Amino acid sequence: MPGSTNLCNDFVVGPDKALYISDTFVGDTLYENNVIFNKLYRVPVDTAGKAGKPIDIWLDKPIKGPDGMRAANGKLFLTENDAGKLGMVTVSGDTAAVTVLKDGLAVPTSIEPAGGELWYGELEADRAQSMPLPK
Repeated sequence: MPGSTNLCNDFVVGPDKALYISDTFVGDTLYENNVIFNKLYRVPVDTAGKAGKPIDIWLDKPIKGPDGMRAANGKLFLTENDAGKLGMVTVSGDTAAVTVLKDGLAVPTSIEPAGGELWYGELEADRAQSMPLPK
């Protein structure tokens, strides 16, 4: 897991065969997305590290195929593999604003903020690219 302070707390293979990983040092909230149902959730975590019931995050515009997702600068960055987009999500409580940063991509599936850049991978184009990391 990236960063200087992290601890892989747990992981599980979901019914969709995806690997879900949680990091102990991400704070008291875990965000997850569902690539099939086009949803974003906040999962509260108690002081003992136990996850609570997922809460729907209501987005101001639809997303299609949310896949890779990472946090940086107080935002969530995600790829939309079905829509060919790269987006920035600003969460406020149970709502969020989605800003499209780039579109026309060839099935983007991964994203990683590093070194002042936002790196993303396109599955169908078999390439990785970057852009300046939005503040």
